Formats: sequence, C-alpha cells, structure tokens
Amino acid sequence: MFRNLRKKQLLSGKVKNYLVYALGEILLIVLGILIAWKINTLNEIRKNKIVQEKIYVGLYEELHTNLSVLDTSIKQYNNNRILLQKTLNYVGIQNLNKEAKDLIIKVKFKNTNLRKEALGSVNVTDKFQFLENDTLADLITQYPSDLKLFEEQELKIRNIVDNRLKPVLEEYISLIDILPEENHNFNQIRTYGQKSNYTGLLNNKEYQNSIIDQLLQTKMQLNIAMNLRKKTQILAIKLKQELE
Repeated sequence: MFRNLRKKQLLSGKVKNYLVYALGEILLIVLGILIAWKINTLNEIRKNKIVQEKIYVGLYEELHTNLSVLDTSIKQYNNNRILLQKTLNYVGIQNLNKEAKDLIIKVKFKNTNLRKEALGSVNVTDKFQFLENDTLADLITQYPSDLKLFEEQELKIRNIVDNRLKPVLEEYISLIDILPEENHNFNQIRTYGQKSNYTGLLNNKEYQNSIIDQLLQTKMQLNIAMNLRKKTQILAIKLKQELE
C-alpha cells in the first residue's frame, strides 16, 4: 500500500507529501520495535518474578524446618550442659547410685541436621540476579557463615566425645553395666566379667578434662545455636514479607 502511494506521489511531484508518508513509515517501524521491546521486557520481568518467588518459597520452607531443628538442638544442648555439670559433682564420691552410674555411662552425641540445599543453590549459582531486595540478598549471603560456625563448633564437641571421652570410658567402664538386669542370660558375664571402676574413672585427669572441655564447648554451642536461631527467624520473616 505504501509502495503504491510513494510511486504516485513521486510521479505527481508532490515530494512533501511523500516525505510525510515516509516519515510515517519510519515512525510505525520504530513504534513497532518499541512495543515489541516493551512486551519482551514485561515478559522477562514476569519470568524473573516467577523465579524469584520459587527461590523465596524454597528458602522459606528450608528456614522454617531449621527453626524447628534448632529448637530441638537448643533444648538438647541445654540438657547436656546440665548433665555434664552434674557429672562433675560425682568426682570424689565413692559409692555411686544407679542413676549416677547410668549418667556416666550413657555418653550421647547427636548431630544437628540443618537443611541448606536451597540456600546452597542460591549461593553457588547466578540466582542472586533474581533477588530484588538488597537487604534480603545480604542476609542470604551472610547466613552460610553462621551455619558454618554452628557446624564447626558441633564438630569440636563430637571430637571430644569420640576421641577423648569414649576411649577413657572404655578403659574403666564395663558394658556389662548397660545390660538389662531382668535378662538372666547375662548372669554368667555379670558374675565373672570384669567390673567397672567408677572411682578410677572419676579420678582420671583425662576424663575430668574431657568432661570440662565438653561442658565449655557445649555452653559456647548453646550461645551459637540461639544466635543462629535468631538470624534464621529474621531471615524467614523477611522472606515471608516478600511472599505476601
């Protein structure tokens, strides 16, 4: 259509009108390009919003789980702290009751399994480009360091239990003591097996040092766990606000 009009205008000598039509063509082309660019931009924004929401949902679910895990962990570390202090009070006592012996024997350590899959996915990929909230992005960036501090402190406690406390316990304590008393199948080993030496254990310096070290490290871990829970909660609240 425009081609025929150009031809007629040229033939008739109306150059001015031709230029108007030519300019109109250019404007239509430019407008088309701008509309296409705008549509493409809006589509990219929409796609980014979808990706961002998926990231936020994944992180929020992960942090919500961690809050529950940390609550259990804090309770457990606090219980361990109380029991370790109680164990130290048995030093110097000659005749221990069954409750005291059970406490000494039952050395427990349980790892805290915090989730970090979604967090790791954000930190090791280019997903940060989809996060529009700079404050939230900074919190997500810092969070792995807090997790690492918690895990490293927990590893210290496990090393004390596995490499220092358990060996000295095995030297002085017989596992006969944990066998069920009502089971008569163990009467032979109870009668003739090696007996536990609780007095020797409690007077052993390595045992005392291990318990004290574990107690101190547990107190530190308790503070770290409470601080981590606070930061986890703050991050979870920020994510929830973004999702609302």
